[in-house]
Parts: sequence; C-alpha cells; structure tokens
Amino acid sequence: MFIGEAIHFAWDALRANRVRSTLTALGMIIGTASVILVVTIAITGRDYILGQIEGVGSNLIYAYYEAGDNPSRGSLSDFVTLEDGEAARAEVPEIRAAAPIIIQYDRLVVEHGERDITIIGSNLDYRLIRNLKIAYGRYFDRDDLEVRNKVCLITEPLARMMFGGLEAAIEQKVKIRGLQFTVIGTFREGVETFGQSEIRKETLLIPISVMKYFTPSTKVDQLYFSVYQASQVEPATQKIKAVLASRHRPGSVYRVENLAEILRAASRIGLALTVVLILISAVTLVISGLGIMNIMLVTVTERTREIGIKKAIGARRHEILLQFLTESVFMSVTGGILGILVGVSIPLLVRVFVEELVIPISVVSIVVAFVVSCLVGVIFGVVPANRAASLAPTEALRYE
Repeated sequence: MFIGEAIHFAWDALRANRVRSTLTALGMIIGTASVILVVTIAITGRDYILGQIEGVGSNLIYAYYEAGDNPSRGSLSDFVTLEDGEAARAEVPEIRAAAPIIIQYDRLVVEHGERDITIIGSNLDYRLIRNLKIAYGRYFDRDDLEVRNKVCLITEPLARMMFGGLEAAIEQKVKIRGLQFTVIGTFREGVETFGQSEIRKETLLIPISVMKYFTPSTKVDQLYFSVYQASQVEPATQKIKAVLASRHRPGSVYRVENLAEILRAASRIGLALTVVLILISAVTLVISGLGIMNIMLVTVTERTREIGIKKAIGARRHEILLQFLTESVFMSVTGGILGILVGVSIPLLVRVFVEELVIPISVVSIVVAFVVSCLVGVIFGVVPANRAASLAPTEALRYE
C-alpha cells in the first residue's frame, strides 16, 4: 500500500464519522493553540518586565556613600562629591554621561493646603540617564546651569494639583526655600517606578548650580553614570568604585551598583515560567492524544469485519498498520495546523486593535507545537493500529 492510498482510505474513514472526527480534532486544536498562546503570553510578560527595567536604565550605574568601618567617625569628606563625578568621567572611558544629584525637601501650598515635596538638583545629563520625558515646556540648557537661572521642572501630578494642567503650569512661579522659581517644563519618568526611585509624585527638578545656594558643601547624595554599551556596565562599575576609593580615606565604603544582575535574574525567572507554562499546556496535548487513541480503538472494533476481509484478499500486516496509523496522524496533524492558525491569529488580532501593544510570536513555539502534534498522532495511534494489524483474518471475519 502506497502512502497516497493510505491517506485516501484515512480520509474516507474520517468522512464517514465526521462528528466524531471533528470532536477528536478539536482537542488537538485547543491543545496546539494553547501551547502557542502560553509561550506568547510568557514571552510578552518577560519582555515587558525586561523593558521596564531597561527603561530605568540597562546601562545605568549609580554610586553613593554607604558607611565606613567605623560609622561614628565618618566625616563630610567621606561623602561622594561633584569632583568625584568629574574624576570618574575623566578616568573611565566607558562613561557616556554623568549626573550628580542633591535631594532636599520642602513644603509647598498645594490645593489650599501644604504638601511635602522633593527637590532634586542635577545637571543636563540627568535627563538622558534617567530617561525623563518632557510633557510640556523644556529641560534645562547650559545657560541655565552656568548663569544659575532660577528655573524648575515639576512632575505631571504636581502640575495638575497646583495649576490645573500641564500647559497651565508653564511660566508659573513657585517659591522654594524663599527663592522664586519659574516653571519651564513638566516631566515624568520614562518608566513608572512607583515611587521606588528618588523621583516622587510631587517632585521639583532644579539646576544643581542653583541647588548649591541651599548646600554650602560639594557633597552630593548620589552619582549616576551611563555607559555606551550594556557590555561595558560591569567593567565600568569596578573602575568607578576604584576611583571613589582612591579619592577618600581608607575604610570608607561606597556602593557602586547597576541593574545588570536584576536583568539577568528577570531573564532567568522569565525562562523558568515559560518552561513551566509549556509543560502545563503540554498536558492538554497528552489528553488530546488519549482521546485520539480512544477513538481509534473504537474505530478498530467497529471495523473488525472490514479488516478481516482485507486480510482475506491479501492485505499484509504493515498495510493495515499504515492505514490506521495514517488516520490517527491525519487527525492530529489537521488539528495541529488549525490550532497553530488559531494560536497565531489571536495575537495578530490584538495587534490590530491595540496598535501600541507589541506581542511577539515565537516561531519556535509554532515549530514545537506542530512537531508535538505529529508525535501525538504517531505515539497514540500505534496501539490501535497495531491491534488492528494483529487481528487474525478468520477471527475478524466471524466478528459480529
């Protein structure tokens, strides 16, 4: 029996029991589609988490003074300074941008009441390093820092609370520590950190040269650095740490950290979740395979007399085996192909209705789903096919 004849006989047999065949294939459709959708959801979730972390700064390095071997003996000279940032930028070639920040707090009259606000002083590079988005207005320019213009940017929530809107806030006056500042822009973080960074809901950003009016020393709370490539993060981190250690007394402890380890951990967690979800969805394919095997066993029983007639007129064992195995594979492969179409079409439809949402479709998941559907048809079709091929012609002909 040629493969073409086996496929022809399988097609005729499945057409004779359309409802049963459709319901059996439906299990494969659901199982295959679930594998693709589960992988797609897992990859989308992983990419979203990694995107959030990278939005904060995949090339970000931050440094601050932690303590010394004897914290009670710490002095002002132990803290990181503006000069430390300049020295690191000069000595570490991987650094693309450097931004010192000074953080202070004040109270402003907001909505007919006083509200605590955060004041951050920094330079031009701060916008690049922290991936700040300017909603209205502009950011500082070089003249603002050199001339010490009393200008500020405020967060979007603060602009709405104080002035009723983002555009309305531009050119308004805000009094900070007795000095009057002009609002030149409203901003937000590129990625929401939910208050886990130095930027809070009510935050003002002013030039660091103006912030020096409020802080007589050159001490800064933290130094931010950005490197050109992600591969440079680790070596640059070690070099910056060495620069800080060389500029301060022995025993002082400086934390120089980056987000590389967090990115690696998120990738590992994403991979583990993907594998677990694939294994869970694979159970559906196994159940579908059991359904195919059950239906094929029933089919063999119903067609026992037909098998006997075929063997009596010369059909060989492997031909009977091939016929029933082809039926099983035909159902599983057809269900698998339809399941792949369903699994791919759903993310594509989501892309159409939600344009800004990027949902990756894994080619590997499609290949795996198709291969598994074929294997299910073979593995769970062997037992019924072998049972049909093993029937003796005389016993099959006597079967009622």
